[in-house]
Amino acid sequence: MIIAELSVVPIGAGVSVSKYVRVAIKALEGRGVRVIPGPMSTVLECKDIDLLFKAVKLAHRAVLAAGAARVITTLKIDERTDKEATVESKMRAITGSSVPAGLMRPRTE
Repeated sequence: MIIAELSVVPIGAGVSVSKYVRVAIKALEGRGVRVIPGPMSTVLECKDIDLLFKAVKLAHRAVLAAGAARVITTLKIDERTDKEATVESKMRAITGSSVPAGLMRPRTE
């Protein structure tokens, strides 16, 4: 399983970029990639790296099509071949809970 972190940032779009985030997420949906939005980036999960790259390209292009004059896309990929890893299995290893990272409640010290 591939777990990736995606950030698509429109440049020159002003201080609020939520419109572009929604456009990018919509472009990712239905592409064979699980989409887990978070406050600073989006986590993606899929079984095929070609699907991942195609979906990321669509998200990047969707932000340009939505009016951004410039887009910076950052993609981090974690692909394990020794065992099946999912977002939930990684969260269980860290916290004991399988709640996706974007839905975790902050801890207070």
